[in-house]
Amino acid sequence: MSAGSSPVSTEHVTRLLIDWRRGNQAALDELLPFVYKELRRLAQARLRQEPRGHTLQATALVHEAYVRLVDLKQLTLSDRTHFFAIAARVMRQILVDHARRKRADKRGGGATVITLSSISAVSRSDAFDVDVIDLNAALEELAALDQRTARVVELKFFVGLTLEETADALGVSHATVEREWAVAKAWLFRRLAADRPAER
Repeated sequence: MSAGSSPVSTEHVTRLLIDWRRGNQAALDELLPFVYKELRRLAQARLRQEPRGHTLQATALVHEAYVRLVDLKQLTLSDRTHFFAIAARVMRQILVDHARRKRADKRGGGATVITLSSISAVSRSDAFDVDVIDLNAALEELAALDQRTARVVELKFFVGLTLEETADALGVSHATVEREWAVAKAWLFRRLAADRPAER
């Protein structure tokens, strides 16, 4: 993050992140606005550049915000995965809000599409493009069934964490995340594929 682009320094954001990871919930309250502001700025700039019917790579935006906001040399793996846990939730909300505004402006048209990789339950792992609003609805349905499994999906989709990183962010075992990710992939593939138009 260049000097002057934000009133907060990378050192301050890094310290808040470390403090939050150590259990200071007040640090999270102070950190969230910085993450939200940077991600929204990046998303708006990228969305303006995309052609109609674009596919937005949310993961790339989250990683760009990470590089801009924090002092990489000062962060451990745990710090990094905690940042991504915040960013995944924020990025999801930003994209959903944008999609809803766009849909309202178009009176039902103009979907915002996001690329989701590796959700196929079969051997091939093709990129899978869905409307952000449809994805959000599916995640809300999944959260009603299993909140933590929905968080696994959020971390995997929006910031592309590995299974180990996701386990660290959620404070559970690798085996638990691996099991829940397998269940989530199969559930989401069925749920989202059902809404896709038939290929001609």
